[in-house]
Amino acid sequence: MRESFDIHLAGEDAMVAFGRQLGSMLPDGCLVFLEGDLGAGKTTLSRGMLSAFGHHGVVKSPTYTLVEPYHLGKKLIYHFDLYRLGDPEELEYIGIRDYLQQANCCLVEWPERGAGMLPEPDLRIQIRIENGARRVLVEANTERGEGAIKQLAAMS
Repeated sequence: MRESFDIHLAGEDAMVAFGRQLGSMLPDGCLVFLEGDLGAGKTTLSRGMLSAFGHHGVVKSPTYTLVEPYHLGKKLIYHFDLYRLGDPEELEYIGIRDYLQQANCCLVEWPERGAGMLPEPDLRIQIRIENGARRVLVEANTERGEGAIKQLAAMS
């Protein structure tokens, strides 16, 4: 059975802080799926993860551009939002294989819209709104993802 980590977070600041903590544990080349309804906090969690990599500016959901690149030091992080993707095959046209190269870290919102074109992620993060707070479930699909979750569990 794969590792998982479950946490309840109240407020935007808590989401960003958890994202920062999680981002500090992501290995190079990590593929992360962010799942949840509109307004669940996928972009807020991404902002925290990008902050862990050294980004201090605004993080907006790349809903219209599909992907927003972040060059942070020697790292390349790509933030995808596939909400407006009409067909999963459109990912081929934007060069998804190039983005998913070994050293690039990719954060993908609405990954179900790219079903069949995306590989299994290292981490799958499901965000649900429950009683005014966010329930965040982080599940590992690879050994690389399991390492991040073990670090999370050790810190909590």
